[in-house]
Parts: sequence; structure tokens; C-alpha cells
Amino acid sequence: MIVVTGGAGFIGSNLVRGLNLRGYTDILVVDDLTEGDKFVNLVDGKIADYLHKDDFRERVARGQLGKIEAVFHQGACSDTTERDGRYMLDNNYRVTLELFNFCQAEKIPLLYASSAAVYGAGPVYAEDALYESPLNVYGYSKYLFDQVLRRHLKTLTAPVVGLRYFNVYGPNEQHKGRMASVAFHNMNQFKAEGHVRLFGGWDGYVNGGQLRDFIYVDDVVDVNLFFLDNPSKSGIFNCGTGRAQPFNDVARTVVNAMRGHNHKPALSLQEMVAQQLIRYIPFPDDLKGRYQSHTEADLSQLRAAGYEQPLRDVQTGVTAYVTTVLEQGRI
Repeated sequence: MIVVTGGAGFIGSNLVRGLNLRGYTDILVVDDLTEGDKFVNLVDGKIADYLHKDDFRERVARGQLGKIEAVFHQGACSDTTERDGRYMLDNNYRVTLELFNFCQAEKIPLLYASSAAVYGAGPVYAEDALYESPLNVYGYSKYLFDQVLRRHLKTLTAPVVGLRYFNVYGPNEQHKGRMASVAFHNMNQFKAEGHVRLFGGWDGYVNGGQLRDFIYVDDVVDVNLFFLDNPSKSGIFNCGTGRAQPFNDVARTVVNAMRGHNHKPALSLQEMVAQQLIRYIPFPDDLKGRYQSHTEADLSQLRAAGYEQPLRDVQTGVTAYVTTVLEQGRI
């Protein structure tokens, strides 16, 4: 059996799909469906069982989970604006530590979700404590467990891999609300209002010119499965594309993909701005000095570990995303 915590969530449900495509169906999904709308992410997935996260935590404490091939630990509070440190450190750090201790005792491979939030404002995004300075308690909760792994790397009894996700986008993120990707919000804005809104220029960047490392969720799944296939690898690895692209690229790709679905011709950025299909709003004062204007994963360690697959650029990934969502009728 393979365990996927957060399995009804965004990345978790896509991991279930990726495992299904490989023929895995003996999957235990762990999540919290108190707000039940996330169930839609699992309707097309083939799983063996579901456990609420609290029941799973109790079984981990008692060592009562049966034979497990691997654990993909994606469950966490991912709201970067959450300020309740007690909740965040219990839910994100302590649960991961308990699962780590269980997996080490039972010699089970553990692949867990870390975050690029550990780097704070950057500007260097390489897996080294020298560059790590989280700006919020969410980032700190991820940073704290990464340090646990580093302390135990030379004495592990089973492989452990932490993947620092950058800006992930793709199907099954509709439940995330304000924490959903820029592409998701752009799609909904364009459908509802006929245009997309982006932040105007600030901090030396032109309108819509702030840069992020946007990674398609299918690439995130592929990276996870690579480490499942290579149990000799352990450590902390960036999971981005290594390619920073501006928000303008995301918005333009969303608009052109949605126009294409309606058999309308593609437009340049300049044409979209002139037609007010893309509109810029003043950069919010409350974000000045607290905003990542540029992120770009250093992929040196991921490539050194043997991951050689190309990673989709925004134009390819966002087009695939929009096409999938339109075909599913989820927008």
C-alpha cells in the first residue's frame, strides 16, 4: 500500500492520478474532508481506503498501519497568511516529525512537501542554510523540519526526500480559494469579467513584470515519482522549473487559451493591453517590502540526483491547464 496524505488536495490528488497511471490502486488517502467540496478531486481516482487525518495520526502513534511501500506526505496548512503559530507548527512540523520517526522505525520511504517559502525574499534559491530565511510561520514550519532531515541524513534507515515546491499550478486547486495559483484566478477573472487584472509596476519591475518560477503540477508529480523509483536518493531538493517568467506570460497564455477555445485568434500582450483584456492595478501598499518579486529555483541538486526530464514552461503548462479545466467543465 502507498499512503498519500493530503490526497484529496491539489498536489495530493494529482499524485493519486499519477500513481493510478502506473497501475497503483492500493492507495490510502489521508485528508480532512470537514469541508467536503474537495471530494471532487478524488472522484476519478482509484484508491483502496480513506482516513481522516486525526485517525491516521493516531494509527501512526500506535504503529498500526499494516504493510506500506511508501508515504507521500503532502498534507499541510499551505496558507502563507495564517498567523496561528501553535496550529501551524503542530499541523505542519510536528505531524511530519511523527511520520518521519514512524517511517524510519518501519524502514518506509518518505517523500514530503517542503516549500520555496523557506527562502523568504531570496534572491538566491539554492538548498543551503545560507540562503534560507522564511518570512512567515508557514515557511518556518517547513524550514524547521528540513533541519531535522539534515541532521539525520547520514543515519537514515530508509530514504527521505523533501521537495521544495515553487509556484505550482494545475487542475484540482479550485478549493484553495485565495491561495490558488495566479493561472486559476486569471481564468476565473476572464470568464466572469472578460479581462484579467495584474499588479502594476513596482520595485523596478514593469506592469505585470514581476517574475516567479511557475511549475505545472504534472511536473511536480513526475519529480515525486522519480524519487519513488530511485530509493538510493535522500535529501532536500528544489521542485521548480529553474525558469523565472513574468505574470504577463501567465495572463497572456490564459487569455489566448480561452480565446482559442472559442475559436478566436491569439493576441500579443500589447494587443491585449490595448483592448483592456489585461488591466493593471496599483501595487498594494501593504505588500510593498513583503512581496517576492522574483523567484527561480536552482535545479543543480535535482539534476545532480539524476532527474533529466524537461520541465514545462508557462506557455505549455498553462495551455494544458486551461484546456483540461474547460474540458472538465470546472470553469
